[in-house]
Amino acid sequence: MVKKVCRKDKLLFEGSVCPLCKSDSFGQNWKGRIFIIDANKSEIAKKIGITAKGEYAIKVK
Repeated sequence: MVKKVCRKDKLLFEGSVCPLCKSDSFGQNWKGRIFIIDANKSEIAKKIGITAKGEYAIKVK
């Protein structure tokens, strides 16, 4: 299955609905990715506003 990216929170996921925000607005054209293991301890996650662990796209087209 092809990974999709939520346009709102940029989480990469499989399926038809984003598991974080329950949105069905997604894109399949994205650039770069970042893996957040512990959002509470990650300085990068704090700077870009990520609050949950997961795989995120850097840019969604």
